[in-house]
Amino acid sequence: MELTTNFTGLDLRAEIDRLRKERNAVILAHYYQKPELQDIADFVGDSLDLSKKAQATDADVIAFCGVRFMAETAKILSPQKIVVLPDMDAGCSLEDSCPPEQFAAFRAKHPDHIALTYINCSAEVKALSDVIVTSSSAEAILAKIPLDQKIIFGPDRNLGGYLARKTGRDMLLWPGVCIVHEAFSETELLKLKAQHPGAPIAAHPECPAIILDHADYVGSTRGILEYANAMPGDTLIVATEPHIIHQMERAMPTKHFIGAPGADGNCNCNICPYMALNTMEKLYVALRDLEPRIEMEEGLRLRAKKSLDAMLAMAGGTVGQGDLGPATLTGD
Repeated sequence: MELTTNFTGLDLRAEIDRLRKERNAVILAHYYQKPELQDIADFVGDSLDLSKKAQATDADVIAFCGVRFMAETAKILSPQKIVVLPDMDAGCSLEDSCPPEQFAAFRAKHPDHIALTYINCSAEVKALSDVIVTSSSAEAILAKIPLDQKIIFGPDRNLGGYLARKTGRDMLLWPGVCIVHEAFSETELLKLKAQHPGAPIAAHPECPAIILDHADYVGSTRGILEYANAMPGDTLIVATEPHIIHQMERAMPTKHFIGAPGADGNCNCNICPYMALNTMEKLYVALRDLEPRIEMEEGLRLRAKKSLDAMLAMAGGTVGQGDLGPATLTGD
């Protein structure tokens, strides 16, 4: 996204605060956003939690500093609110790995399978799914699905593989990966561990198994933050997108956090290039112009919401054999 506005002499923070009030907007920032975006946000968190917090506000506008599927989720849950994304090119490699038409064809070949789908996917793929899961809810939801029910898990094969190993469930995995978590190097991680022999490793389950096998804790972004706070030591190696360390350092200034290295030990390949597209300048323009805006056809929104509702119901209750079956595959 190219910006034509001249920002010389503009106090971006003050202007964003002014527009936030004028637009009655709530600003959301994912843990993987630049520190300045985290610092100006009303809420910082993981993707679903942010959408739920925005849903609970009386804001007219949601400015989501994250990636496109996150802003879509906010629109699914808050259709009456205007949802803007600072840069519409802020996509996701997991979303890109799972085109809706290919996922629909894959599902059609396995009609006896239900689709558990990681939230890192498009609204169209959510609409083709039975239950959406997050990295923090997936295991609990999987435990409520009958053992004889066949399952497709997508789009993240690393998260799916981690769940399969941990639970013993045999799932048909879609072959998608997160380019950020794939970039971590086992060799470089072991070198770092040798330099800090007492430091535990916390890893996101989007990492490959060779990284997770060395982790002392595996969990969601919020789970990693909670682990960092509770751990007895003062040094933690963090195997996820390194901008989460900003929140750790703010909350725990006496502890030392080290980002896990990429393939050559010092590359920036573990920084999400999609998350990095959002900037203070683009946030200002999005609030000023209320563009780029997330738009969604109502039928698609309702079909996508059904799989999100199934997740929320299963995360808080129990689902029996008769309550869950393969989704009806329909076009938009």
